Amino acid sequence: MHVATWNVNSIRSRLDRILDWTSRLQPDVLCMQEIKTVDELFPAAPFEELGYHVEVFGQPTYNGVAILSKKPVKDVVRGLPDDEPDAQRRLIAGTVDGLRIVNVYVPNGQSPESEKFIYKLNWLVRLRQFLEAAESAKKPLLLLGDFNIAPEERDVRYLEEWRGRIHFHPREHEALAYLMEWGLFDLLRKHHEEGGLFTWWDYRRLAFPKNNGLRIDLILGTKTMLQRCTGVSLYRDERKGEHPSDHIPVVAEIKAPAKPRTKKAAPGK
Repeated sequence: MHVATWNVNSIRSRLDRILDWTSRLQPDVLCMQEIKTVDELFPAAPFEELGYHVEVFGQPTYNGVAILSKKPVKDVVRGLPDDEPDAQRRLIAGTVDGLRIVNVYVPNGQSPESEKFIYKLNWLVRLRQFLEAAESAKKPLLLLGDFNIAPEERDVRYLEEWRGRIHFHPREHEALAYLMEWGLFDLLRKHHEEGGLFTWWDYRRLAFPKNNGLRIDLILGTKTMLQRCTGVSLYRDERKGEHPSDHIPVVAEIKAPAKPRTKKAAPGK
């Protein structure tokens, strides 16, 4: 099974690019963030023609998340349980073929001096509480999406430029560590120890040509998924060309669970 995450930065603005990549790669599951549209305007039909079931949790202009899956998505949850009715739409979860998938778009936070930064930290705490109440770290689960946090120094190209700023602040790292203590592992780091693996480049200041990037799009998994993950790939070419998203797709390859051994009957039984 191939499970992808991609902050598409407006599904309707980049539909042709997203459809092209999806038709070529054919991931079993594609989780999108920042779809920036309400549910009824999400362009589901072309994805359904490719064989996908579509589950959406969107809003006008900002935010919004979706899960596309070759197999039906069961037990869908939209939003955190303590969200207000008009809360930003940042989480959608569902079960695909026995695998629980939680797709998130973590708040940006704007700046460490902003009230939005406190909202970001609190949102991550609420996400941990949601996992504690609704999920089990002993079961197959992926928590993936745009976390808006680069976890380690090797996830940042120009460290001194980013240290202490949004995306690479000590309080963000504390919040991410607290979330992962629930029982999550960074699946990319099972297969890649090197730095320089980025998933986001700002549109401004020639960030992409200068490779001034961060790895903020993560695929985290429970211990079961760490064992079943056979690779994680970054599709850097999707940041090139005309009208790209500022993020690229990240894809985890997950092997099927081992089948339980059946005991052979003793002779004469």
